[in-house]
Amino acid sequence: MPTGSYLLIGLFLPLFPLSMGFNFVLGKSRSTLLRIVLLLLWPQIGLILLPMLDSPVPGWIIPLALFTAALYALRALALRDVGQWSGFLATSAWALLWIARQGDMPMLQLHLFALGFSAPLVLLTLLGAGLARRFGAAYTGLYGGLAESLPRFSAILVLVVLAIIATPLFPTFFIMLVTVMQAATFMPLLAVGVTLVWLLWSWAGARLLQGFIVGPAGDEAVIDLNRLATGAYALALTLLVASGLYGLGVLL
Repeated sequence: MPTGSYLLIGLFLPLFPLSMGFNFVLGKSRSTLLRIVLLLLWPQIGLILLPMLDSPVPGWIIPLALFTAALYALRALALRDVGQWSGFLATSAWALLWIARQGDMPMLQLHLFALGFSAPLVLLTLLGAGLARRFGAAYTGLYGGLAESLPRFSAILVLVVLAIIATPLFPTFFIMLVTVMQAATFMPLLAVGVTLVWLLWSWAGARLLQGFIVGPAGDEAVIDLNRLATGAYALALTLLVASGLYGLGVLL
């Protein structure tokens, strides 16, 4: 049955309430490596399964995908745990792949879109693991003033969050532009909904950074990122910017 098959795919390209499956698995994963693998491979599985169905996407999936993206973006506003925040932003972003698929977009491009959404979340997962090692947990509000106590770490954290919320020059910005344009050709009101999701990401990112960066530094003696780790993160971010600029060049 096509509907049942699309629901199965909706587990990997999240559709509420099946979207809870990914966040349950991610929440139970204590290994940083496993969390990274899940972030990279989960949507790719859905995209691999999608072309196997010859029937058109049912009309109810597109509004459900937008609802899923908006719901998880809105819920991310209240989250304090970096791991949960990453999972909810991933769920919100991957749901938009249903909308990006409208039209004649090649499947390879969709796979690259999924990777573009996942890559900065992988960097945030690594940073979250670093916070847990330093402070015992990666929660906003437990400690602040990282800009003072961990300046290198803070700078990388800010740039990674900017990459996640689709700030210009990063590939997520290009992906969201294309998704909005695809939505506009399908239904103008849908484009407005995708734009609102984008704004919710920015709000959620600002709240996350505020909980870590702003305020007086704590009394804990913590070690900042060394030069090698800072350089590795900087290289990864540079590659993301380069791919974003390439995407914008293709778009223009």
